[in-house]
Amino acid sequence: MTLALFFIPASAGLSCFFIRRSLVRRSLLVITALIHLLLVFNAWSHPYPSALGGLVALDPLGLVFLSITSLLFVMASLYAFRYLGSEQQGVHQDIVETGLLFTNNPESIFIGCLLLFLSTMSLVTMSQHFGLLWVAIEATTLTSAPLIYFHRHHRSLEATWKYLLICSVGIALALLGNFFLAASAAVNGSATDLTFNSMLSLAVTLHPAWLKAAFLFLLVGYGTKMGLAPLHTWLPDAHSESPSVVSALLSGALLNCAFLGLLRVYILLERAGWGDYARTYFLGFGLFSLVVAVVFILGQPDYKRLLAYSSVEHMGILAFGLGAGASFATLFHAVNHSLTKAALFLLAGNILAVYKSKQVTDVKGVLKVLPVTGFLWLAGFFSITGTPPFGTFFSELMIFQAAYHRHPAASVLYLFLLTFIFIGMAAAFLRMSLGHASPDQPKGSDDLAMILPPALLLTLVLLFGFYLPESMTHLLNLAASQLGGF
Repeated sequence: MTLALFFIPASAGLSCFFIRRSLVRRSLLVITALIHLLLVFNAWSHPYPSALGGLVALDPLGLVFLSITSLLFVMASLYAFRYLGSEQQGVHQDIVETGLLFTNNPESIFIGCLLLFLSTMSLVTMSQHFGLLWVAIEATTLTSAPLIYFHRHHRSLEATWKYLLICSVGIALALLGNFFLAASAAVNGSATDLTFNSMLSLAVTLHPAWLKAAFLFLLVGYGTKMGLAPLHTWLPDAHSESPSVVSALLSGALLNCAFLGLLRVYILLERAGWGDYARTYFLGFGLFSLVVAVVFILGQPDYKRLLAYSSVEHMGILAFGLGAGASFATLFHAVNHSLTKAALFLLAGNILAVYKSKQVTDVKGVLKVLPVTGFLWLAGFFSITGTPPFGTFFSELMIFQAAYHRHPAASVLYLFLLTFIFIGMAAAFLRMSLGHASPDQPKGSDDLAMILPPALLLTLVLLFGFYLPESMTHLLNLAASQLGGF
């Protein structure tokens, strides 16, 4: 059953390249997503055995991120079913550059790569070997690149190449990090196969210099894919030029895959007695990411790029929380951010479809033109900025409390930066939601199929602010115990 989580979406994705009827492809996308989600949630109560000699298994930490990925993919597939049905075939007029014409990628390639993307992300969460984890994270890059290039024009092509080149440099550095991990064991004569359990059993015997070097290369390598500043430069273009359904998966699921890679090596350093060394770097990268997010969020004219820089902010919060030792709060925040950001990108797609512009100044009166989308857009704003009673408020608060006990000055700076981010995002969201639409603005209407997925995601984040199910609390506690801290 463990391997089924990889092979089912992979097989469905490959078959989509040969299926001619679009309705069949879209139906297969949704059915595969639902089967995957059922298998994932079944693993909560019935743990699946390891496979391939222990190279693939679902531990609590992997199950947390696999659950996020699978849930988001179901919502994205439901949204994509309607989105692809309404997307016109043939030549399109660009909404940014007058006179620019472009075509879309064939639907078979888009749906096929979506399912392969799910397959590779699933493999990341189940990998129990540093080498296999590296292969899986690189595979997510290759399967998601065609999705970014869905709209075939020069901006999406540039975003795709930037994504491939920057992430490839990062993954190359991460490969060196894996080599250094092996060297840290070999220097003292220890033989290891780079599986997580083998490395953890040898942690106290690993050579400190090689181990620290491995951590730094993996931090830079996977930090590039995660979107930590200053390694984030691929992220705004990729999120802005991708279809909103792809942006939702990139921000809500893909970034978590790279973060999981960092968590794996962090656990190793913690076991080896170098946890404080790693946490110092996480604190630094986390705060710097927040600073960069403030700079680019304030006055940001493009609302999709605004959401992209918000992802940089929240990756910074995750790194900061890990550096503060707030393991449970960090994982809880990863859940809240993923659900909220995916919902916001899907809602941004609804707004873009009606207003035909990504500029904040061109969008006014969303609450009147698209009432349900406008209401959810404001709810998403309050959630993503950590406003009570949403779950993001409590996860950010727990991270602040943990940081205040260990690093009072850093915690004050953290709160200060979040305040400026709230101001910058409020200026954009309120301007878009309120006011009167221009008289020549085409009339729009809320499409149930395209508002239900973000509505469900935001409802979950709201509920997490009041109540965490016992099963979810138990899983998060098990995963947090792997990381140490509290």
